[in-house]
Amino acid sequence: MRASLIAASLLALAATTPASAKSTPAAVQQVIDLSKQAIGMRSVRGEGNQTGKVAELFRDTLLEAGWAANNIEFVPVDDTAYLIATWPGSDPTLGPIVLSAHMDVVEAKPEDWERDPFTAVVENGMLYGRGASDTKFDAVQAMVAAITLRQQGFKPRRSIVIAYSGDEETTMITSKMIAEKLKNAKLVLNVDGASGSLDEATGKPAYWSWQGAEKTYGDFKLEITNPGGHSSTPRDENAIAQLGAALAKIGAYRFTPEVNDITRDYFTKAAQFEGDPLLAAAMRAFAKDPSDKAAIAVLRGNPSYIGKIGTTCVPTMVEGGHALNALPQRATGYVNCRIFPGHSKASIIEELKKVAGEPAMTIEEINPEYVVEADASPYDKAFVDAATKAVHSAFGNVPIIASQASGASDSMWYRALGVPSYGASGTFTKDSDDYSHGLNERTPIGNIGKSIDYYHVLLTELASK
Repeated sequence: MRASLIAASLLALAATTPASAKSTPAAVQQVIDLSKQAIGMRSVRGEGNQTGKVAELFRDTLLEAGWAANNIEFVPVDDTAYLIATWPGSDPTLGPIVLSAHMDVVEAKPEDWERDPFTAVVENGMLYGRGASDTKFDAVQAMVAAITLRQQGFKPRRSIVIAYSGDEETTMITSKMIAEKLKNAKLVLNVDGASGSLDEATGKPAYWSWQGAEKTYGDFKLEITNPGGHSSTPRDENAIAQLGAALAKIGAYRFTPEVNDITRDYFTKAAQFEGDPLLAAAMRAFAKDPSDKAAIAVLRGNPSYIGKIGTTCVPTMVEGGHALNALPQRATGYVNCRIFPGHSKASIIEELKKVAGEPAMTIEEINPEYVVEADASPYDKAFVDAATKAVHSAFGNVPIIASQASGASDSMWYRALGVPSYGASGTFTKDSDDYSHGLNERTPIGNIGKSIDYYHVLLTELASK
């Protein structure tokens, strides 16, 4: 009886795990071809938005690869669209593994670029075009990896869901809708966030990072109103002067530095790649004690680390007055905050009020519907182990580092619903080649095969349990 049970278990395992899921030259070429087609579609919010065309391209690709039509949702929303494609697992009671990305891109002006941003070009081992790094190329790599894994016989226990939003760069309406639909997910693998770093000199993989948290984005309107009057009879109360003093205090203010499990791991491990010994020592010291004043001073002296050690709020716009010869009746300023996970926007507003010390000033959040508060995802050992195995099997024994982003992505909508979401792209690139949202955006294509292999292992590990 025992022997028969063991044999049955082995047969079941063989039925769910391919003997050797590997990328193929055809899969690599498919990534390049689909990426070029997707980049060629101007998926920018507004008139002529072709995000829906990108979604149709991906839908048709999945249908051709064996996805059933009733397992694919293509949903137009305003001038954009989203796509949810499900590869059903053998146990529908289990939460699915979600592959997340977005199909829209930020605007790009052809006259500013060396090449047309919406005509993909492969040159000197690089793919050029808007969306090459953020994030059509990564979306295609993950999708093709799922396609080839399915073609090679893998039968997941958990469903694998490809969920691509259509307005992540702007209103995030579809991002929120998708997260609500998938709030039963086990976890989300967001390929728009965190990735591998190539050594600047050798071009070889240096380390890989996964993203487990994001700072909360917040825009706040600060305003002071006065009765005004003739400029020849000035008064003690002057809306512009009062606001200016308040903004100066906010600009000079530094929030209390802090760490969480994600950033502590980052500072501890990333220190070994920091060429400046003083900075590296400060990173290690801060990870051990976030109140270390000497370490804080060093980190604050480097612009790339200021946002990593706590909340930041900076004045970004001002407007006021109505005539050159009149006392201002109104002065308005705008402050942009990137809030460390675990703090509410309401608590930050209260802190800004205390810092400003101006009773006449009001503060209110603008566009709150586009941003949601979300705590960091847990430091999940099962995910970290699976990601480590996937990276090492594809790229060699490179260090694995946790990270927290200062920007926002679709992950925040999942995290707000209690669904763990991890930035986990299979792309490796040099820091000097990161032109996301910038001119002449590009990404290297030499590691496509290894990236597909990475996704194969990661999906196999997570969807089999």
